Amino acid sequence: MSILETIKECVINGKMKEIQEPITKAKEEGYSAKDILNEGLIAGMEVIGKEWEKGEVFVPEVLIAARALNKGLDLIEDDLVASGVEYKGTVVIGTVKGDLHDIGKNLVALMLKGAGFKVIDIGVDCKAETFIETALKEEADVIAMSSLLTTTMMYMQTVIDELKEKGLRDKFKVICGGAPVTDEFVKKVGGDFYTSDAVKAVDLLKQVL
Repeated sequence: MSILETIKECVINGKMKEIQEPITKAKEEGYSAKDILNEGLIAGMEVIGKEWEKGEVFVPEVLIAARALNKGLDLIEDDLVASGVEYKGTVVIGTVKGDLHDIGKNLVALMLKGAGFKVIDIGVDCKAETFIETALKEEADVIAMSSLLTTTMMYMQTVIDELKEKGLRDKFKVICGGAPVTDEFVKKVGGDFYTSDAVKAVDLLKQVL
């Protein structure tokens, strides 16, 4: 098994503690950060994504794999920046004001990172100004909002209305998700896209960007 295959297997099996050794070895053997990212980390997460779609793995396994991937990304981040690797796009993601749930949001953020996007996670209980100011500062392509409560999902419209008032609505794609959220709701409040899970969010943004 090649060293890149070993990295890939570490992601698939969620071996966060073990992933440092093969990544260090891959660097020593002359593999670029881009090779490690694409043929090791992303390749592993793509396997998990396909298994998720088939119902062969569930949220705990995906989260464990995503954490291993994130650990790997931390280990090569400086090298990626130094080598000028371009991100597929920049996404500002957060859970809307009044909602403190973050498991789904965290999973989407980790999966997007693993797919080659730059992700700025602004956390939970996020105000409209936080979404907008961060998106402007980071020159984001996408604002991604999450809500798990029917009482907070209407705040998504508040963010979108604020974008309209500031003349910024066309500057960002707006994607929404969460248990009570539907495609019909997103269209009604003026969002661009709805996604039902993390894998679909990645596939959708790959197409959009």
